[in-house]
Amino acid sequence: MSRFNQVLIVALISMIALVGCNNAEKSTTQTSPAENSSSQTAATPTATTNTKTAATSTVTKEFQGLQGVVTNTKTAVEAGNFSKAKGEFEKFEDFWSKVEDGVKAKSPNTYKEIEDKSDEIKAGLKASAPNKQKLLTALESLNKNITSVAKP
Repeated sequence: MSRFNQVLIVALISMIALVGCNNAEKSTTQTSPAENSSSQTAATPTATTNTKTAATSTVTKEFQGLQGVVTNTKTAVEAGNFSKAKGEFEKFEDFWSKVEDGVKAKSPNTYKEIEDKSDEIKAGLKASAPNKQKLLTALESLNKNITSVAKP
């Protein structure tokens, strides 16, 4: 009988712990509309808004990074410092890779233009005698395309 009481106590404590864990989990997970329709309806727009705001902030930051790369590259090209321009433009892909899928979905034509211009600029900067005017024109076009898709 003593052994049975010990097992019963351990089982009871385990059940209490499990019920307590389940309640904590339930409050952090989404409940069904039938269980909690009034508070669920009130909480969803705020959560969605916060998620959208965070995503928009991240995307805006990436587009600002892209524009910064283009501006820095353009400044270096204008100065005739093509090795610095090449180094600056190497940062382009880091920012572009984070937003390109969204750009492709939003505007496939602009996506293709950005891809083509970035390839043109990379090739132009690798040339033994880079064409300053051609690079500046491509950078200006690239910046215009990035600005057009950066708008929400």
